[in-house]
Amino acid sequence: MATVAEQFIQVLRQAGVERIYGVVGDSLNPIVDAIRRTGGIEWVHVRNEEAGAFAAAAEAQVTGRLAVCAGSCGPGNTHLIQGLYDAHRSGAPVLALASHIPSEQIGTGFFQETHPERIFEDCSDFCEQIQVAEQMPRVLRIAVQTALARRGVSVVVMPGDVAHLNAPNPTGKHDFLVQQGIVHPPADQVEQLAHALNAAEKVMLFCGAGVRDAHQEVMELAGRVHSPVGHALRGKEWIQYDNPFDVGMSGLLGYGACYEATQEADLVVLLGTDFPYDQFLPGKQTVQIDHDASRIGRRTPLDLAVHGDVGTTLRAALPKVGQKSDRTYLDTMLRKHTRALEGVVSAYTRDIEKHTPIHPEYVADVLDDLAADDAVFTVDTGMCNVWAARYLTPNGRRRVIGSFLHGTMANALPHAIGAQCAQPGRQIISMSGDGGLGMLMGELLTVRLHDLPVKIIVFNNSSLGMVKLEMLVDGLPDYETDHRPVDFAAIAQGAGIESVRVEKPGDVRAALTRALQSPGPFLVDMVTDPNALSIPPRITGQQVRGFALAAGKTVMSGGVGKMVELARSNLRNIPRP
Repeated sequence: MATVAEQFIQVLRQAGVERIYGVVGDSLNPIVDAIRRTGGIEWVHVRNEEAGAFAAAAEAQVTGRLAVCAGSCGPGNTHLIQGLYDAHRSGAPVLALASHIPSEQIGTGFFQETHPERIFEDCSDFCEQIQVAEQMPRVLRIAVQTALARRGVSVVVMPGDVAHLNAPNPTGKHDFLVQQGIVHPPADQVEQLAHALNAAEKVMLFCGAGVRDAHQEVMELAGRVHSPVGHALRGKEWIQYDNPFDVGMSGLLGYGACYEATQEADLVVLLGTDFPYDQFLPGKQTVQIDHDASRIGRRTPLDLAVHGDVGTTLRAALPKVGQKSDRTYLDTMLRKHTRALEGVVSAYTRDIEKHTPIHPEYVADVLDDLAADDAVFTVDTGMCNVWAARYLTPNGRRRVIGSFLHGTMANALPHAIGAQCAQPGRQIISMSGDGGLGMLMGELLTVRLHDLPVKIIVFNNSSLGMVKLEMLVDGLPDYETDHRPVDFAAIAQGAGIESVRVEKPGDVRAALTRALQSPGPFLVDMVTDPNALSIPPRITGQQVRGFALAAGKTVMSGGVGKMVELARSNLRNIPRP
């Protein structure tokens, strides 16, 4: 007869799980031992359970399958919470095992006692405790299917002593539903959408991650109604490539003419986006299309709500949408977009071969040049988000993963660990800030332990750059944002990882080439300019006054890499009268 722990692992194998990230110990021991005796699944040892949850989140995002992490009782599982919040908000199907103290001790104030079923409630769609062996395998199957169906986190709480028990119910076989059906919009909503598109003179399409499988349909609609196409950060990788209508990105990290196009449109169509910054939205004349009805209308008032998959909805509406003849609005926005990008490009092209500390924009631009066409970039929260948003060139095969909704620090390296474990033959690049890397620096040891060929590019400016910017716009002098320089290359070498420290811009390309061509893990410690900051596309008078009050720092609006050439190319395609 199988134990509950063995049955737990058997169910995970039925769900296609190949690894569990975590730190071994006490109440998890029965689970770890079951993994040892089961083929096709492994335990991936990390240095902090938080990193294990991040790794699972990245694995789920690059594979689309369930990923699993685990934490032992008390502090072991509470460490998971940061990564689980990130996974849940990113739509990553992750199962977390929160092991618990001995069942007879629950409620007594026992050593390491917590209440996991309460702690994880806010960052999960399912959080239940297995208290008796008879609940298996049913509860675990519900947890797995909920994570897959809702593209979020499920947490199973289980005391270690229960895991030791014999399982009274047979495991049997079970087919988990991974591929879900597509939401088709109601016919009347399609008719209203087509009517709105036909009636508007100036249509703006604003895209999020929900356009992942609808690139062709969005381009066809944009051509039909002569619409500029902008995007949120999570939409960049799915819509910016092969896009002659591109006007950049909106939001705090935005650039180009996206914000202006949104404000000047007669009709803004939100396509598969839950864009949270309502101050960048017009607040009127807006249509939203989303497969998740719970997201519709929660950011801005709507003139029309359409419940449906983006691609399916547009395919239904396109035959009903007439071809517009007036390109004035589109062409005006394309010109403004190009001028906006050309106006800031010198921030990273001027004296780059002489400027020290190195321009971080230049590093990101060269990295974009050298990275593989199907590379996965994992990006730390903060200024690394800016450089990724403005310099990484999407092509439909590259992936960019970050904590874009939860916004936690230190995500890039553990995300890279999960992506590399899931896809060992793919180039995985961690764009790490020195603040983020310092927070979970122990995961360098995880990379070395498993000999993962992750490329870690550290933007080392000895500063918390985004926090510095926040202080500047509030009119405050930056305080406690800068710290003593750290030689991360030396630390990596001490951990057994090949590394190089780069202080001169002339050495950037050679160092990145060497790292990306290395067969094993490699860290490049780029000493970059702490004063290279970024300002958003819309700045209020109060924020301008804040900059003035905090004078003494150089604030750059940042370059935009190859997007300048893309914008110029799109401009050349404007028909001449």
